[in-house]
Amino acid sequence: MKFFSFWRSQASFRVRIALNLKKLPTEVVFIDLDSNAHHTDEFQSVNPQMALPALVEDDGTALFQSLAIIEYLEEPHPPPPLLPKDARGRARVRGLSLIVACEGHPPLVPRIRRYLDRELNLRESQQTEWRRHWTLETLTALEKHLARDKETGRFCHGDQPSLADICLAGHATVAAMLQIDLKPWPTVKRIYETSMALPEFATAHPLAQPDTPEAMRPRKA
Repeated sequence: MKFFSFWRSQASFRVRIALNLKKLPTEVVFIDLDSNAHHTDEFQSVNPQMALPALVEDDGTALFQSLAIIEYLEEPHPPPPLLPKDARGRARVRGLSLIVACEGHPPLVPRIRRYLDRELNLRESQQTEWRRHWTLETLTALEKHLARDKETGRFCHGDQPSLADICLAGHATVAAMLQIDLKPWPTVKRIYETSMALPEFATAHPLAQPDTPEAMRPRKA
């Protein structure tokens, strides 16, 4: 399989975690969004939407949209399961995941930021406030759901990582990059820290990728 990724892409981060958890080797193709590599004819032949991530199977079938890719991987590669066995559990995990992937994440993607800059001419401070607003709103929604539900365990749903934890990890990482302290959302903070303690999550982190700019990498003590 070929996996098309970019270090800073939150959606790519999700799929990297899933591939790690399922121990699936891939050939990684790095698409530099900052240099508009996603606009090339070559990548458009993979994903006409010109968005990341994309996963191309051995037979050439191209898959797109992070949640669709992860749910696809569940079928031919079930262990470890990223969705519960019961219908209500699957609905809950999907609902938590969609709070991030369909509501919290879209206002933060590069094409939205470019529109705010080039078309609406928003100052950098206004764009930062835009990103913080949607990030905070999503953290609050996740916390309210997780804190009140008896199905919440060590992770979002029970004691094993699921699709919901993958999405939460991506969003909480964005919050950290925006220098947002997670203390006001203690359940989110606890689950995020539990998830990132796993090597499958930690090695998928945006700042730990081969294409991460050296200036962005954490300094070693």
